[in-house]
Amino acid sequence: MKTISPLSILALSLAVLPGTAQTAAPTKPAAAPAKTAVGGSTGATAKKAVAPGCSKDLPDLSKVPALPAGTACAKPLYTITLPSPATLSNVSPMEGPDLAESLGTKASSFTLSYIDTKVGTGPLAQPKKWYSLHYTGYLPNGTVFDASSNHPENGSLLIFQQGPSGPLGRRSVIPGWDTGISGMRVGGKRRLIIPYQLGYPSGSGQIPAKSWLIFDLELVAQNDTNPSPAPPTPPAASGPNGRPGIPMKPVPSGATTGAGSGASAPTVTIQPQTAAPATAPAPPAPATAPKP
Repeated sequence: MKTISPLSILALSLAVLPGTAQTAAPTKPAAAPAKTAVGGSTGATAKKAVAPGCSKDLPDLSKVPALPAGTACAKPLYTITLPSPATLSNVSPMEGPDLAESLGTKASSFTLSYIDTKVGTGPLAQPKKWYSLHYTGYLPNGTVFDASSNHPENGSLLIFQQGPSGPLGRRSVIPGWDTGISGMRVGGKRRLIIPYQLGYPSGSGQIPAKSWLIFDLELVAQNDTNPSPAPPTPPAASGPNGRPGIPMKPVPSGATTGAGSGASAPTVTIQPQTAAPATAPAPPAPATAPKP
């Protein structure tokens, strides 16, 4: 039996080690792409990997009704960046890195995002038009705080004019609504994800302060003028002689009611008066004649 020297064993071990190390080392699996919920990402996931063109910072939408499977991600209509109102200087090393944020001097930005769930086949929405829409408004916790179906007096529609056309140039709806119709066609449906800066910063009704708003809306029509039905015309008032339309106006005592020659219609209201008796009654005779 042939013996193997220790040196031969060592040489053999060194020759085998490289191949053994290569095959034995565990390979790390590729990181799975971050999943995003339909209609937006949730929590910390929203700040991780996001597909190109999709909105990055979104609220947790897990409690809002999910959109149909295969719906595209939320995309930005626009982003507004507000620069810092102040510049920090001469900051002590004892201050933390969040000083600007704690003082409210940090620059901020917010994005109006949308998801088109149905592309309409009607005309493209034009600026300054009167829009008629169906809508449902949600808070991030799933609460429905308003819906057009709650307003049958308006035909279950919201009708507003786009742009700062109200008194003193004010918009008739929140900025997120007013600017969120762009790119829609009549008959289209859209989900708007509105940051509080474009909604109700101080809150309103069921809406807490600084709350995101989620609206599912459908553009029903657009018009050049207000399509709201005109209020009913009140019935005409009746005059004292039963003819409609002649107002009850006081007439001075002794005034004439004739139209006069050449007049086509009377213009003075007839004032009903109590007829005077034909002859005045005589005073009653005294029972006894007065003594001188």
